[in-house]
Amino acid sequence: MKNIQIAIDGPSGAGKSTMAKIIAKELGILYLDTGAMYRAVALKAIKSGIDTKDSEALAEMVKDIDLRIVYENGVQKVILDGKDVTDEIRTPAVTVGSSDVAVNPAVREKMVELQREIASENSVIMDGRDIGTHVLPNADVKIFLTASIEDRAKRRYEELKQKGMLKQSFEELKMEMEYRDKNDSTRAHSPLKKADDAILLDTTGFSVEESAKVILDIIRSRL
Repeated sequence: MKNIQIAIDGPSGAGKSTMAKIIAKELGILYLDTGAMYRAVALKAIKSGIDTKDSEALAEMVKDIDLRIVYENGVQKVILDGKDVTDEIRTPAVTVGSSDVAVNPAVREKMVELQREIASENSVIMDGRDIGTHVLPNADVKIFLTASIEDRAKRRYEELKQKGMLKQSFEELKMEMEYRDKNDSTRAHSPLKKADDAILLDTTGFSVEESAKVILDIIRSRL
């Protein structure tokens, strides 16, 4: 059977990664965490003494970056320069740096190159903001996942609260999300946009289980 490609795009807090992980497990395919790849780039820059906003230095650094995403016993691991950095890329400094490197065109193109390479060798599901429009334009199934700003902010608020990482009020989180939506949708390079052939799914009011069932039904009807 040929490798399949599933793309899930949508705004911040829509539940893309949660859905992608559930679907990957259900279908027995690879979930490629594209965000972790940008974190790895930021980590390499920090370790190399490169400013994460230095466009030219970053462009040079990623030319021959050794970055792999592998699965071991059902757990995704990020391998950078032959070393497992899965935990290291979750530090606050790397989180900030990943936002910087993600807007660099040279970094984005290199990551897209690596993502396409992985997708050509495996059945994958990827989530992001430009997967269906830019990274995997020929994906077998494309879903644009969204929900009301109130719903998305509420989900993120509860998620951060449960993890003990809540440092903002609900209104502050909602404002930050609206700001990010605008930035993602208006950026010059690969903006957040629904692919013409993507299925729009609004999960406002849906539980995680309900959302997963609908998405799985859509995928299975098209494969």
